[in-house]
Amino acid sequence: MSAQEKNFWLTTVEMPQMAVRPLPERVDVAVIGAGFTGLSAARTLAKGGARVTVLEAENVGWGASCRNGGMVLSGLKLGIPTLMKRYGREATKRMYAASLESIDCVEEIVREEGIACDFARLGHLEVACKAKHFVEFRRGAETVEREFGRRLKIVEKKDLSSEIGSAIYHGGLVDEVSAGLNPARYVAGLGCAAAKAGAEIHERTRMTGLERATSGGETGWNVATTRGGVHAKEVLVGTSGYTSGVTPALQKKIIPIGSFIIVTDVLRKDLARELSPRGRMIYDSKNYLYYYRLTPDRRMLFGGRAAFFPENENTVRESARILRAGMISVYPQLRDVRVEFVWGGTLDFAFDIMPHAGRMDGMYFSVGYAGHGVAMATLLGKKMAEAILSGRDENPFAEIEFPGAPLGMYNGKPWFLPFAGAWYKFLDWVS
Repeated sequence: MSAQEKNFWLTTVEMPQMAVRPLPERVDVAVIGAGFTGLSAARTLAKGGARVTVLEAENVGWGASCRNGGMVLSGLKLGIPTLMKRYGREATKRMYAASLESIDCVEEIVREEGIACDFARLGHLEVACKAKHFVEFRRGAETVEREFGRRLKIVEKKDLSSEIGSAIYHGGLVDEVSAGLNPARYVAGLGCAAAKAGAEIHERTRMTGLERATSGGETGWNVATTRGGVHAKEVLVGTSGYTSGVTPALQKKIIPIGSFIIVTDVLRKDLARELSPRGRMIYDSKNYLYYYRLTPDRRMLFGGRAAFFPENENTVRESARILRAGMISVYPQLRDVRVEFVWGGTLDFAFDIMPHAGRMDGMYFSVGYAGHGVAMATLLGKKMAEAILSGRDENPFAEIEFPGAPLGMYNGKPWFLPFAGAWYKFLDWVS
């Protein structure tokens, strides 16, 4: 029996249906996108007394926010030594601290709003695909302890069976503060929390135009949508991998990349314990990586960049085949286990593989999570809301350059993804 082309997480929750109402004529803030970024921002803005409306082209959590692996991870996509070399000690320290704060932020929202999303501090395990990668793990852990006073756990190859039931890796690195959750339940709860705080969430309301305008003697924005227009004093764009040509300057700085996931049938307790004794969030050290975990009901969730292009019927089906082969290469024990679900989503990468949040052409934005969006999007949505409310932006990613494509050779349509995929596969082979 072939896998269902369906998001497993969505089978575990009834997503909220926001009341259909006319768009307001004027608001303090228009938030574009009802994912982690937009909903976190809307909740904070509404609690701070702002009149806020969220404009969502589909429905709450439709994009990457409910299609991911549910990993709430510390750190950034780039390693600490790379960050130190690029940005220096102090800037790296602030960004690394933000990554830890982001997990606390998610945990606090889950607790305050009573969101039943299986949030648990299970820790994450990064596994080394080559001996050289394990040497880099050790160097990175030493840097974190020396510079930031945090001790990460180095797991030698001989001890790795205590963390993972696979013999193909050369060691591992554990950070106990990372967590796991059910992302569909979390984003549904976040949507309900934003609405309860007073934010208006308008689903099936696609933004079609955005321009500076003055209304009632006050400069702001005219936001055109498929359901009419609204005037906003401020606009916050949190559209990530689904950023469109309506905000062309932002679109040209973001690369939409496909990420795909398979989920197996429910596993026997003894087999699940053998595969992942501690229930960690696990990912490997390749550029073209795999990431995997046990779901709360004991299925194996296995994901990766099986195809760089965003999801469509062909890429989802081909990815199911590629990911199943990858899963069996890691876990031969799963050779006879059925894959029940397969789906895809679109992540957002900046050209420097960093998160970016701040102001551009007068509008606020937060994008570029590179696979760390569950936690970082929640935090940066909150930070951008606080910046709007107070006029002070205390987000460390506003301090760094936000580069575009070399020589301007990108108009928002990622024609180069097949070449990028081949390049990263080559790097994994030679590294």
